[in-house]
Amino acid sequence: MDRHVVSETVTAEFVAQIHQEDLKIQHKFDCRGLTYWFDDARKTAFCLIEAPDRNAINEMHHHAHGNVPHQIIEVDKTIVESFLGRIEDPEKAQNTTLNIINDTAFRTIMVVTIENHSFKYFDPHSVHSDLQQIYKQIITILKSFNGNIVQQSDDGLLISFRKVTEAVLCALKIHENYRIFRTQYQINFTELSIGLNAGIPVTDKKSIFEDTIKLAQRMCFISSAEIVITTEVKQLFESENFGEILNENQMHMLTPMEEKFLISLMEFTEKEWQNAEMKVEDFEKNIGVSKSKLYREMIRLTGKSPQVFLLHFRLRKSLQLLQTLKGNISEVAFDSGFNSPSYYARCFRKKYGIIPSALVQQ
Repeated sequence: MDRHVVSETVTAEFVAQIHQEDLKIQHKFDCRGLTYWFDDARKTAFCLIEAPDRNAINEMHHHAHGNVPHQIIEVDKTIVESFLGRIEDPEKAQNTTLNIINDTAFRTIMVVTIENHSFKYFDPHSVHSDLQQIYKQIITILKSFNGNIVQQSDDGLLISFRKVTEAVLCALKIHENYRIFRTQYQINFTELSIGLNAGIPVTDKKSIFEDTIKLAQRMCFISSAEIVITTEVKQLFESENFGEILNENQMHMLTPMEEKFLISLMEFTEKEWQNAEMKVEDFEKNIGVSKSKLYREMIRLTGKSPQVFLLHFRLRKSLQLLQTLKGNISEVAFDSGFNSPSYYARCFRKKYGIIPSALVQQ
């Protein structure tokens, strides 16, 4: 998939014309143009092309009309369809001479995570069963708001929405139903978090919607609210719903400064969490803030001090390793940044109410 940034004068008709020029000579470069998306508001176009390599795409565009893409990434057609809803031209455009498509590839991405906090009073199998019930309810809600599930795992869901309003209202409904479900079944060992971000499929990163997904995932680490949205999502929602203001008591609106801090914090944590020699001073140095500001911002956003945040991040990662049986307990301990398996077991038990070996056995 490639991305073209076009000038303000470019229209959907012009994009359709140059797409036809591609189709005329595509066979010369062993390419096959499947479809494209054009966003008139943002002046971007994205082409989905089967090709032997990036160079073939560049050469085809260059010889057809001279408008070479600004970025090209390799994608899986199934994933593209999950995000964007199609991998071929829409039916309404197929019978026109130019096949004009004015269809944006801009999407609102939702990440839903459900984190286990304790296994002390619950059999892991019953926990899994309850989680499946929660996911079943969420999937039903998603369908009513036209959400497309891109990925589902034991850790959460990745969903794509065409409309920002549907994504925000869906998040609120999921949150409401989750609270009712927890009360009804007296479930107090899980925490649901929702991150909402919006963006385009191809940037300077290697995979589709990579920037958008990563930030939405990282937003789930913010504890000040169970729903976190970016400033852009807030503005888009309010522009689609004139006069309606989102309730800040129901969700956290991530400011640009908070977004910058969160990205720096998570990029460093994700890079160094397995390093047993990592210290709080390393956070300060790499994020570029003072000790007092680091502590203040982390408490405000994550509800945890730097030390506790890093410990819980490592334990959360180790839990994923144990649940997928990747390595024995000692290997998991060392792979998760702990110097001692016995210390790891104590920390794990304090957080989850069960020692790692008992969890693996169950």
